[in-house]
Amino acid sequence: MINIEDIFLFSNNDRIVVGCSTGPDSMALVDMLLKIRDKYNLYLVIAHVNHNVRKESEIEEEFLRNYCLENNLIFETMKIEEYGDDNFHNEARNIRYNFFESLIQKYEANYLMTAHHGDDLMETILMRLVRGSNLNGYSGFREVVDMDDYKIIRLLIRFTKAELEEYDKINNVKYFIDSSNSKDKYTRNRYRKYLLPFLKEEDSKVHLKFLKFSNNLHNAYKFIEKERDKALNRVLQDGKILLDKFLLEEEFIQREIIYYMLNEFYQDDLILLNDKHIDLIFSLINSKKANSYVNLPNEVIASKMYNVLELKRDTCCITSYEIELSTYCLLPNNKVIERINDTTDNSNNICRLDSSEISLPLIVRSRKLGDKIKVKGLNGTKKVKDIFIDKKIALEKRDSWPIVVDSKGEVVWIPGLKKSKFDKKRNDSYDIVLKYD
Repeated sequence: MINIEDIFLFSNNDRIVVGCSTGPDSMALVDMLLKIRDKYNLYLVIAHVNHNVRKESEIEEEFLRNYCLENNLIFETMKIEEYGDDNFHNEARNIRYNFFESLIQKYEANYLMTAHHGDDLMETILMRLVRGSNLNGYSGFREVVDMDDYKIIRLLIRFTKAELEEYDKINNVKYFIDSSNSKDKYTRNRYRKYLLPFLKEEDSKVHLKFLKFSNNLHNAYKFIEKERDKALNRVLQDGKILLDKFLLEEEFIQREIIYYMLNEFYQDDLILLNDKHIDLIFSLINSKKANSYVNLPNEVIASKMYNVLELKRDTCCITSYEIELSTYCLLPNNKVIERINDTTDNSNNICRLDSSEISLPLIVRSRKLGDKIKVKGLNGTKKVKDIFIDKKIALEKRDSWPIVVDSKGEVVWIPGLKKSKFDKKRNDSYDIVLKYD
């Protein structure tokens, strides 16, 4: 019998956002938390993302809404209206975690709990082993992740999906099966259907071996990070790699430095890269050509100029982009939009928002034909195009200028240029502060 109190030390009045999909694992997690809610006076917020790719999605959302109503649980949901690229699982994950983070802020929660289990960890590790990564990537995901203001807790990582389904059966927990989980077109599904059964036949507790493997790699990587950081101080100058000093480092540390630099551009999208891309960069470094470059995914360029290697966005090639905004966003114009605690600055480089008045997650994108903004202090709207003209923004800069919109496409801010009616004064109520720099 699964007892989550044996796994995690709960405290009175813990405030927890729970990611719930209505699948057997997440419904089991909610049921387990309900069983101890009164004992610890837990404040539970059930967060559901409607991925909007199956006809059953609406039925599942309505089921969960009613379930929460019957059990006196706070229910929060969002629907993904459209996807921007072909990497469905990765993009959906980014949207989910941006949504969860907004709820953490809204309810001042100290924990985000998700229903990731042992099978999920095995799949992630195997996929990254085949694709190629560094030690941190090969370790999969962590049981506990400290996010400074809150912690991500994966209580079920020590159990298999079959064990959670057995829990649901014993406790009469209703759940839904996602039909897309059986489709071979998704990489993760192929690992789930064909590799995991073989491994479990070899050892029914193999998921615990993978967890031990993950923890060992993670602990090793913490040591490696310290050595890498020392090396960064030796080889970096103004954010660029000095190749003569870089080549003096151990090859392993060299690769870690490259991964560190790439993380600035890809963050959670590091899955877009594989060993071939890393090898391309090293071929560039070792090339006899004094000036050369290689193209990487998402318009990133690794450029070599004599003794300097630089990673940058190819802004000349970018005519449109769309980036989910959580806490930090590097833009094609090499500027940054980041979420900060607060500031006394009231310029157009700062935007204060009340999350209850907009639809999260926020998205930073290039302009679209017909874009309009409800200008702060103005009764009505104004075309973004006219604002560019008024501010004398050069034609070549307009297509890559960032526009911040909510998930419904409402323009909430034109960084550096104009605030919308959604912008708040310092003495107003707001829970999101963005800075453009």
